[in-house]
Amino acid sequence: MKSTKSLTASEITNPNWFVIDADGIVLGRLAAFAATLLRGKHKATYTPNMDCGDHVIIINADKVALTGQKADKTKFFWHTNWTGNLRERTFGQMRSEKPEKFVFNAVKRMMGRRTAVALADRRLKKLHVYAGANHKHSAQNPTVIDFGALNPKNKKG
Repeated sequence: MKSTKSLTASEITNPNWFVIDADGIVLGRLAAFAATLLRGKHKATYTPNMDCGDHVIIINADKVALTGQKADKTKFFWHTNWTGNLRERTFGQMRSEKPEKFVFNAVKRMMGRRTAVALADRRLKKLHVYAGANHKHSAQNPTVIDFGALNPKNKKG
């Protein structure tokens, strides 16, 4: 019987760079795919306790799509810890105000809560989100992934 090979820190190779255009792409599907690339689960050498994932660049975050009526009806709540200061904001407001943070938080919540905080933070540093079509990582020669063409459900409309 063969045992499963687990990577050590010295065996991890240089990470790849990927670019995903989020124009018209459904947010949940994009976040789940980006989280898979960041964690390295798409590789045959995936090791849960090591950072073996790749860098992901998401461009056009301000044009990400939400299905149904999530933009108007789904609300995000937080409390300021002052009496009576429960705040709320719809997904549409969050997308229009800070699209980079909106997409970043969606990917962060897809990463899983059982991983160690330090490991999750290291993996999230490999996520680069930009509201426009330009990014500053062209020197790394990132591979373009046409995420909308992988599955017809990935693109809205």
